[in-house]
Parts: sequence; C-alpha cells; structure tokens
Amino acid sequence: MEYRNLGDSGLRVSSFCLGAMMFGPGANEDPAECARIVQRCLDAGINFFDTADAYGRGESERILGLALRGRRARALIATKLWFPMGRDPNQRGASRRRIVQACEDSLRRLGTDWIDLYQLHRIDPDTELDEQLAALSDLVRQGKLRAIGTSTARAEQIVECHWTAERRGLVRVRSEQPPYSIFTRGVEAAVLPTCRRYGMGTLVWSPLNGGWLAGRYRRDAPPPAGSRAARQFFDPRWWDRARAPVQRKLELLDALARLAREQGCSLAQLSLAFPLAHPAVSSVILGPRTLEQCEELLARADLRLPAAVLDAIDALVPPGTDLDPIDTLQLAPALEASARRRPRDAAAC
Repeated sequence: MEYRNLGDSGLRVSSFCLGAMMFGPGANEDPAECARIVQRCLDAGINFFDTADAYGRGESERILGLALRGRRARALIATKLWFPMGRDPNQRGASRRRIVQACEDSLRRLGTDWIDLYQLHRIDPDTELDEQLAALSDLVRQGKLRAIGTSTARAEQIVECHWTAERRGLVRVRSEQPPYSIFTRGVEAAVLPTCRRYGMGTLVWSPLNGGWLAGRYRRDAPPPAGSRAARQFFDPRWWDRARAPVQRKLELLDALARLAREQGCSLAQLSLAFPLAHPAVSSVILGPRTLEQCEELLARADLRLPAAVLDAIDALVPPGTDLDPIDTLQLAPALEASARRRPRDAAAC
C-alpha cells in the first residue's frame, strides 16, 4: 500500500480509504461481515476510514467503531456532519450547537476519545462561516478533533475558509472530500488546484461514479438484478436511460472496458487508479458493500496508469468535464429560485 501526505497536515494516509457508507441499514446490516471488511483493509495496509453521522442515522459510525475496537491506534478515522439526523430543526446544518452536539454523538458511537479528521459534509449556507470554523477550532483545541476538513465544497468556498481562518486566528481546513471519477472531472478545473494552492489534502468520493464504473452495466442489456440501477438507488435520474448524460455514459463504457482489458484489470480497478494519477489526490475512497466486492477492489491496489492510458481517457472524457451535473450533489444556494427572483409586489404592478 502506498502512503501519501494529507496535504500539509503531517498525517500520512493510505492511498485508499475505506468508506463505510455501505455499513448499516439499506446496505450491509451484518456487523460481523463489516468487521471482516475492515480487517481485510487493515491487512492490506489501509489506515484511513471514512464515515458520517448521516450514514444509516449513525449506524455506520457505530459499526465502524465496533470493528476498530482494539485496533484504534492503527486507524485514522474521518467522519462528517451536516445532513439531518432527526425531525428537530436543530438536528441539521452546522450551527455551533449542532457541531458540538454532533461531535459528541459521533465520539460516542465510534467509541473513541478523538476524531482524526472531522469534516463539514457541506458548508452550511445558513450559518456564518466564522461560526462554523470557530466551533470546529474549539473542538480541536479541546483535543476532541485532530484536523478539520470540508466535503463537496466549491473552490471559492475553500478560499473563503482559509481567508476566514487567517483573519480570525482559527484552525485551518486541512482537507477537502470532492466527487472525482472518469465521469465526474469538474473538480479538476478549480477545486483540486485550489486545494494544492492551500496545502490541503483530498480524499475523493465516488471514484466508480455511484456504480456506473463498476463494470456491471451495458448499453444492450438491462441493469443486473440487485444493482444500484435496478434499485434506482438514491435518485432515479441517475439511471434514466432516456436522459442524454446517461446515454453518453452507456456509450463510453465499452471503450473504457477495452482500455481496462488492455491493462489486464477490471473496469472498476482502472477507475480506481484514475484519480490516483492526479497530484492533488491524497486518498481514494472505496465503498464496498460486501467482502467479495472489497477483495476485487483491493486486488490491484498497486495499479498505476501509464500516460498513454490517461491520454486515452482524456480523449473520451475531456479534463474538467462532468458528464452529468447531478452527480456532484453540490449545494448551489445562489441558483435557488428564491435567490434569483423576488416575489413581484402586487401593489407596484
């Protein structure tokens, strides 16, 4: 296993990170198998584990904490907050109250005294940035967090985080967790260069583009039973073959599969190696649901793509291109209708 710097944080992380989103309700509900996945990753040299309070409403954190019991010293744990954790309006977002409570809840579920990397799952558009960074800085100074990061942030938000931290004497944001895959390359334009400019590490999510690059889908065949497409996982638009971006993905899969065969690997293994070629990437998140999937993803952990293959991928999907904008799950408050238009004053008409 290769180890890389998480930006300028001083942390050394494995080039692959085990993502635990598939641990818990709706995915793998067997804690024993999840523990075997964690052990297999530890045996392979992975020292980095990512989860979030919203995954399974805390169940993913609980399962990961149990799996790492007795092995905590070997593991760097990253988790996140922002998404709703209940109906209470204060059980969501990133107010000071929410951050402090969410941190305490995650520590309890993970069964640990500290979190190595605590990330804003999204920068909260409804809370002043100073408030968010100040609350996180206090938790770092209390020893409950080792470092802080963001997830799916825009480049201008990352810059604002650093300006705010510098002006207010707050803890710097050390990492960003963006979506990055062969089909989702928009972050190459500004996010990844900005991270490098500010000495931030990146751990990238969805390198298989939500399953599109796992090698299970074909243009001339229906989705396999039990696949994410068959289950219409998360958002039916992702899989709607009537949409032009979905048609384009189906067209590209054959060419990408040929590239993979020429390298003696599977399409999934080729797709995992792709983001590792970018100099801004510290670690790539694997999200296996089963031990069998984990074994396949780890089988070619040493694979690195030659320049000719990267050039061939560039010819298929140009750098900086997102084939389907909905894949990024990025917040864009300025594009909401309420931000673009004001209700017409009837009295003025």
